[in-house]
Amino acid sequence: MRFHLAAAALMLSATAASAAGPIVVHRDPGCGCCEQWAAQVRTQFDRSVRMVDDQNRSALQRARGVPASLSSCHTALIDGMVFEGHVPMADMKRVLAQRPKGVSGLAVAGMPIGSPGMEVPGRRGDPYVVTAFGANGTRIFARHQG
Repeated sequence: MRFHLAAAALMLSATAASAAGPIVVHRDPGCGCCEQWAAQVRTQFDRSVRMVDDQNRSALQRARGVPASLSSCHTALIDGMVFEGHVPMADMKRVLAQRPKGVSGLAVAGMPIGSPGMEVPGRRGDPYVVTAFGANGTRIFARHQG
């Protein structure tokens, strides 16, 4: 019986993963660090990533509820959630798994050195905060030391 339950759970998770659509990343046109972040997303999520050079990304940010104070160089749409800037993959996976009530996305404001896609060889990263945002306002989701 346990084997059948485990097999059914494995089939369901495989079906859910294969049913997931592509990840879409709207970026400031020509931004190179966005490509580095997207490469990490592609590897960690094992899904295709479509980059969109978006001259009017601020309209997308407003429509998706990204607070202006949390703006960065790219906005990713993954499984109905919004990820603004250089959000670490582990934080993305955690919020997608938990789906906290009143949270529509995560953001890393600006472009902190040491965040995913902003690594600089030989330089220690800056501390930064991942902020959750949505209907319940904003709150700190995670802190990173870079």
